[in-house]
Amino acid sequence: MLQVTAIVLLAVAVLAFPSLAPNPYVLSAGVVVLNYAVLSTAWNFVGGFTGYMSLGHGALAGLGGYGTALLVTKAGLPSFVALVAAALLVAALAVPIGFAALRVRGASFVIVSIALVLILLLVFQSWASLTGGSRGLVVPRPFPDLLRPEHHRAFYYLFAGLLALTLLAWWAIDRSRFGLGLKAIREDEDKAEALGTPTFAYKLVVFVVSAGFTALGGGLYALWFGDLDPVFQFSILTGSYLVLMALLGGVRNLFGPVVGALVVGIGLEYFKVEFGDTQLHLVATGVLLALVVLFMPDGVLPAIGSLLGRLRPAQSSIREVTAAELRAQRAAVGDTAGREPVDATAGTAGGRAKSTEERS
Repeated sequence: MLQVTAIVLLAVAVLAFPSLAPNPYVLSAGVVVLNYAVLSTAWNFVGGFTGYMSLGHGALAGLGGYGTALLVTKAGLPSFVALVAAALLVAALAVPIGFAALRVRGASFVIVSIALVLILLLVFQSWASLTGGSRGLVVPRPFPDLLRPEHHRAFYYLFAGLLALTLLAWWAIDRSRFGLGLKAIREDEDKAEALGTPTFAYKLVVFVVSAGFTALGGGLYALWFGDLDPVFQFSILTGSYLVLMALLGGVRNLFGPVVGALVVGIGLEYFKVEFGDTQLHLVATGVLLALVVLFMPDGVLPAIGSLLGRLRPAQSSIREVTAAELRAQRAAVGDTAGREPVDATAGTAGGRAKSTEERS
């Protein structure tokens, strides 16, 4: 009941935020935070289930954004048809990428994921005839008749719906046999493979699912923001933010990345407004990551759960009794002990007599 109540309160708060936002900027910041929540939850399909730390999910989000924009501007598809089509294309492209990247583990996988970001950055910067290069690519707005505040409001609810869908998919996998196999990979991949789990197939499937949801988040952001730049879309910082958000909230918890997105997203927006002409927001992000690793290695939500567990009253395995009850119990035991020998002798004598009669 406590978990259901918390989910209902969270949903009410998310849906009520546009009406409580004091100005369009705060509402746009809410859209950014929801986008981070979608992307970090999508990252958690790989990082939370398998334990593989990918810094390349920013590249998948960038592919989703550019794929949506190019399908709208070059192929003439409607905005949301292009969004779904781009997500499917990125998911299909994730198959060969996963075949190459998922054959290595640990630090090697991290390096491969970073290489993916850098390669795509160079490609989309150099291919100016298609992507616009450093000049950027303008994406037509799907709701041209809406003013900017109503535009933010519409996309806020679209991001909220996409977040709910992503959380539902993560929850379903977490309670499935497939999810159990992924957790076995996270705990000990060699042992899981020795016990018959098709580890590479499981990793590839969940990587493709994660890529699809990441592309949906990136494509929806492109439709909302309307202007794409390769340096921003294919940034290693984006992947680092997603890892930080998931670790901060708790990678093994359904709402861990959402909590991390709220904390990190709001912090980033604040530092960019207050110190936008400096790189202080990067310093603050690094300090936050260090604090998480040092004091909350499992994340905020597990730490809060552990704290609540310590605050609960301890239950003794021995039932506490008063002195009067203890004296009464001892007296009852003494009376029983005084009667038992007589009763036992009588019972034995009666049993012997009955046995004699039966033999005769």
